[in-house]
Amino acid sequence: MGGFFGTISVKECVNDLFYGTDYQSHLGTKRAGLVTFDPELGFNRAIHSLERNYFRSRFEDELDKFKGHQGLGVISDTDPQPIIVNSHLGRYAVVTVAKINNLREIADELLRQHIHFSEQSANKINQTELVALLINMGDSFVEGINNVYKRINGSCSMLVMTEDGIIAARDLLGRTPIVIGKKEGAYAATSETTAFPNLDYVKVRDVGPGEIVRLRADGLEVLQKPFSRCQICSFLWVYYGFPASDYEGINTEAVREQNGRMMGEQDDTEADCVCGIPDSGVGMALGYSDGHQIPYQRAVLKYTPTWPRSFTPGSQTRRDLVARMKLIPNPAILKDKRVVFCDDSIVRGTQLRDNVRTFFDNGAKEVHVRISCPPLVYGCPFIGFTSSKSDLELITRRIIRDFEGDENKNLEAYTKTDSPEYKRMVEEIGKRLGLTSVKFAKLESLIKSIGMPKERICTHCFDGSSYSPDEVEQ
Repeated sequence: MGGFFGTISVKECVNDLFYGTDYQSHLGTKRAGLVTFDPELGFNRAIHSLERNYFRSRFEDELDKFKGHQGLGVISDTDPQPIIVNSHLGRYAVVTVAKINNLREIADELLRQHIHFSEQSANKINQTELVALLINMGDSFVEGINNVYKRINGSCSMLVMTEDGIIAARDLLGRTPIVIGKKEGAYAATSETTAFPNLDYVKVRDVGPGEIVRLRADGLEVLQKPFSRCQICSFLWVYYGFPASDYEGINTEAVREQNGRMMGEQDDTEADCVCGIPDSGVGMALGYSDGHQIPYQRAVLKYTPTWPRSFTPGSQTRRDLVARMKLIPNPAILKDKRVVFCDDSIVRGTQLRDNVRTFFDNGAKEVHVRISCPPLVYGCPFIGFTSSKSDLELITRRIIRDFEGDENKNLEAYTKTDSPEYKRMVEEIGKRLGLTSVKFAKLESLIKSIGMPKERICTHCFDGSSYSPDEVEQ
């Protein structure tokens, strides 16, 4: 996925920019970039790979070269950014959190119009540069950003740093968040409210779907009002959001605990303790412990000294190995216990299957797994929260293919909670992963835990439902 942080201040902004961007590190593992603007020195940019190092270690030694009262930072799992542009709109820098499915088609059309690309990475079109080229086709930044909204298939939120402030533009359907914060003499815009407290920013508000605002050091100007339709990604609360972050005013950890509490209250499984798979399963497990009235114990721990987070190797074999290495079972707690493990989701199932084998090898008597969302049946066309290239990488679709002879057949029945097809699929998941039992949170329970109307939350990966940009009205 990815995350960004932008700030504009009456003072030098580099320290806020550095640490604010670092607080996006859980959202991506491939690349990071910083850019500042100074009226005399102009734009100064650096981009580094994060695949073998962490953000702070890559940028800390060169912070002194960044000067200015405004800057952008980004953690990206897609393309090298920020992009710096000199156009009829003026000089500007742009960062994006985006997934553009028709990238090649738009690029080919622009090339036919003699509009050329200069940023190449591994012989691929840089999608942030494509966004900049679409912006340049407008007579103003607002018109250009709306051109991006109109042309892309997928999602795109962005920060644009001009010589006259920072423009924050949230995805047309609000799939990814932008939150505004302020402190004396400064404003900031970011993907994660986690970035605010330690830098003394106070949250002002969320940017609305399709809304465009301009930040200056002394205030906020609305350039385009938000649209009425919203499809914020439910997986923010399930998986990739940091526990302390709020989206639409709703805290991630509070949602996870409430979701787990509801599942614990409804579950009649007899067990000795519950444990969360670090990190995103912990909140659910704490709630489950309260709801099911069994103790929370750390039967598996994350080895934080060298695995604060894992980079993503190119091969699935290496990814599986990394996932296993960072989790350490505790035999003293597992031995002869019936343990409920809470986790955020099951994608391919390979990682969980290996973990389950380890739990049994270390003495667990029974291994029950409770998942904080419904089964993932559809790949996400809007946000890159997994590295899956095909829906057949999902364990659910492989099972449906084996049952139906076609991975696309009868999908609606398999996504309907407690239908015969749903129950059969869940039972098969448990068998293939070697579990004593497995249960998934009901979609209705997840929506209730989030506390927003279902029509304002994207649940496409669970039930295939989503709005199209054509349905958006202001």
